[in-house]
Amino acid sequence: MAINKISDTTLRALKSDATTHNGKTRLDDGGGLYLLLAVKGGGRAWRLDYTINGKRKTISLGKYPDTTLKVAREFAEAARKEVAAEIDPSEARKADKAAQKVQILADKREASGLPSINSFEFVAREWYDSRVTGWSDSHASRTRAYLEKDLFPWLGKLPIAEIKAPALLECLRRVEERGATETANRLREQSGQIWRYAIATGRAERDIAADLRGALKPHEGKNYSHIKDPKQLGQLLRDIDAYAGSPMVKTALRLLPLVFTRPGEFRSAKWTDIDLAAKEWRYVTPKTGADHIVPLSDQAVRYLVELQPLTGNGGYVFGVRAGMRPLSESTINQALKTLGYSSDIIQPHGFRHTAATMLAEMGWNTEAIDRQLAHKEAGVKGVYQKAQYLEERRRMMQAWADYADCLRTGAAIIPIKAA
Repeated sequence: MAINKISDTTLRALKSDATTHNGKTRLDDGGGLYLLLAVKGGGRAWRLDYTINGKRKTISLGKYPDTTLKVAREFAEAARKEVAAEIDPSEARKADKAAQKVQILADKREASGLPSINSFEFVAREWYDSRVTGWSDSHASRTRAYLEKDLFPWLGKLPIAEIKAPALLECLRRVEERGATETANRLREQSGQIWRYAIATGRAERDIAADLRGALKPHEGKNYSHIKDPKQLGQLLRDIDAYAGSPMVKTALRLLPLVFTRPGEFRSAKWTDIDLAAKEWRYVTPKTGADHIVPLSDQAVRYLVELQPLTGNGGYVFGVRAGMRPLSESTINQALKTLGYSSDIIQPHGFRHTAATMLAEMGWNTEAIDRQLAHKEAGVKGVYQKAQYLEERRRMMQAWADYADCLRTGAAIIPIKAA
């Protein structure tokens, strides 16, 4: 294959407005390199044709005379070597340009005093933005506050790939030492999610948070105030029926004991997640990130149907400000206090304890109860039990609502264990 066919003399002899030479629109230098004489927008430009993976492609090597014949040949030779090594020069250029843009962005951030794009803070905020749409407002603000208060001041500007487990442990120990063991353990779990995200996006090679399993004090779960006596529960249900406050709050008070979800999940319930025909409420639990199904009893469906004309046009089932925001955390607490039930007697979270305890005492499958409470299962068990016990839970939730009706009316209580 002949190359170097063009001479400098030929190039200098070209008239400035010539678009052809010997009847041709280009000068061929051989080996795929040529000077295109009529370039869109004016001027002349070097081009290189090459074949890779069976496809014919072309790249630009610069404009003449800014790019001289000698330089064009050097560029062409470098590109041919890339092709010989099965590297596409065009794709290599795109990658180089992308890398340059990333570097320019990194330099600008560094000059402005901001964390670099490979820093822990940058990756953590990117992870946060990718997850936040599926979280409740309270969970989102709490997670952001933990990161900004407990991790970013010490780890934020460090390259995430260079952070070692002891540095993360030191941050978690500070949280633990102020008595917030639950927060420390939650931060370790979230840190693991951040590092796994960094691995997936090519900015870290391993999850250092996994090395800290067992390094923190275990969190002892808070025992929320709850009712243990069925008769007292029946009295509470009657008092709720007599509640004279907001109809929406009254419905919330009636419904919470029947679904016994976490209060934050309950307050943030959205109409789009509820299928009244199928008698189901489906959502992602912020605490575990898992899909959850709440079978709705006939009573629960009736309460929701009654509430729908009031809040159905908004996003939230228990919505305020035209349904744009969920009911506040304190509203249900205050309503219970209005009925004479202080926080040392019952808290909204306590309905979970009440239902779980009574259902277990009546002989219902404890694993079905755990699934209904949306407790997180570890390992393989957690992966394969997402929808297990669903039919049993449907029966259990209906039986629990029927049992609550019996307690409310003071009727003779019948066993509610399924056959």
